[in-house]
This record gives sequence, structure tokens and C-alpha cells, in this order.
Amino acid sequence: MSLIGSEVKPFQAKAYKNGEFIDVTNESLKGQWSVFCFYPADFTFVCPTELEDLQNEYATLKDLGVEVYSVSTDTHFTHKGWHDSSEKIGKITYAMIGDPSQTISRNFEVLNEEEGLADRGTFIIDPDGIIQTVEINAGGIGRDASNLVNKIKAAQYVRNNPGEVCPAKWQEGGETLKPSLDLVGKL
Repeated sequence: MSLIGSEVKPFQAKAYKNGEFIDVTNESLKGQWSVFCFYPADFTFVCPTELEDLQNEYATLKDLGVEVYSVSTDTHFTHKGWHDSSEKIGKITYAMIGDPSQTISRNFEVLNEEEGLADRGTFIIDPDGIIQTVEINAGGIGRDASNLVNKIKAAQYVRNNPGEVCPAKWQEGGETLKPSLDLVGKL
């Protein structure tokens, strides 16, 4: 079953953000765009490169009204330890959610049950708490946060312009399509 169009299931978790521990729930997502970026584990190899890349795009995402949450099955204490000891992770100012119960990873269907770790999953969630995009990568394939920015712009455009859709390689300000009988077989 696809998660696209489904509401984020209830959860409650602790996160590390900007030197403090905070509470995050599914209700925290309402009223804003959100990105959930799941990754396998702290103190690993591809993960810090992805999370740093996401931090490099964080100001742009914030300007778009997007809050970012990284999630692994580590604890919020482990996130703090990693933040304090890694140059790349030390730059992060978005929330790093701990999911040691694996509830959130299961809710988003990214938990590798055999390993007890999350797969590399990226989810864009609209202000109503509805999942709009899902991307899952194999463990050895890192993600590019600049692609995420373009997907968010497209999702926001479609939400704000009912009846229009964004074609492949759409960029902000580019042409959109209005699906209709007149377009059938002409593209």
C-alpha cells in the first residue's frame, strides 16, 4: 500500500535540536510543510554527508516554510553525542528525532526489521499532515537535498494551483499543464 496521500500516523518522540531536547509529535507537523529524512544510524558513513547536505539547504527550505526532521532508530542522547563529536553533524540546526522504539520508522514503512534500522527514506508532508512524496534509497546511495527543494516547490505549486500539474524537470516559474481532454494524446 502506498503512503502517498495518507495522513502521518500518531507518534511522540524526543529530538535533539540546537543544544536542547524537544518533544515532537505528529501534531507538530500540522500547519507547515515538513520533510522527514530517515537514515540508518548515527556515527556511520553516508549518513553524515546526507545530513550535512540537508543542513546546507536548510535556510532555503525554511524560506519555503518547510521544517526538517532527520530520524534514525538511535536515541536523542546519541544524536547529541554525534552532534558534539562530528564536524559535519555539528553544523545541523534542524531537529534530529530519536526513534529507539522504531514506531516512527514502522509508521513510515522504512524499518528494516532484520537490522532494526531505518532505510534511507525521504518524505514531504503538507501542512495538513498528508504525505505528498516518498523516496526510498538503498543503504549505499546518498540523497541530494537540492532535488528535494525542487520537489517541495512543485508540491507547493500544485497545492496552491488546483487543476494544474508540474511536468518532468519542472522548475519554479516554468510551464505547467492543465490536464484536459484537449491534451490527451498530444504530449
